[in-house]
Amino acid sequence: MRQWWRRVPRTLTRPTEVFVALQDDDETDVDARSEPILAIVLLAGMAGILLTPTWGTLLDDESLDWMVLAVVTFIGGIFYGTAGYFLLGAVVWLGARAVGHETRARKARQLVGFAALPFSLSILVTVPAILLAFGTDWFRTGGSDDGSGRTVVVSLAFALALWSLGLLALGLRTTFELPWRGVIGALALSAVIVAAFAVLPSTF
Repeated sequence: MRQWWRRVPRTLTRPTEVFVALQDDDETDVDARSEPILAIVLLAGMAGILLTPTWGTLLDDESLDWMVLAVVTFIGGIFYGTAGYFLLGAVVWLGARAVGHETRARKARQLVGFAALPFSLSILVTVPAILLAFGTDWFRTGGSDDGSGRTVVVSLAFALALWSLGLLALGLRTTFELPWRGVIGALALSAVIVAAFAVLPSTF
């Protein structure tokens, strides 16, 4: 497990090494990846949910405060991250099988988990920016964030999401040894799922 924790930062600097290691099907090694992936998925869920339209109006309800906001964001991040982890993992698995590569769904999910690292780290950028520049206005309608400020924060997160997308493509090519048509197909399906999750919270 310690070895896989050490591999987490290498996903950013030496991703091919990490994705090759994901090819190992030894059950002990597979289980050892669970804790690092759980941490990445939780942070990614929280990072994503902070950028949704619903969270931009959460403090319109005067009965809510920072403590409630933090708890709701944490719990929402768990559900958001877990749902994305399993759905995107399923998409990657189906994409691999569609081009004739037999693999376990669990490995596909773990690939998605490690590829999500750059986006999960976006929370280290967006949260300080939100708190220092906008404060509670980020979570209220008509606040000071309703202009270019929100665009800058969202753009930073989007740039890191693109980094994650690039890692996912590299992982599909390296871990599953997919042809590029398989990589493109899996990523296209993933894009549809991500778009659906981005829109879903605003419908409630």
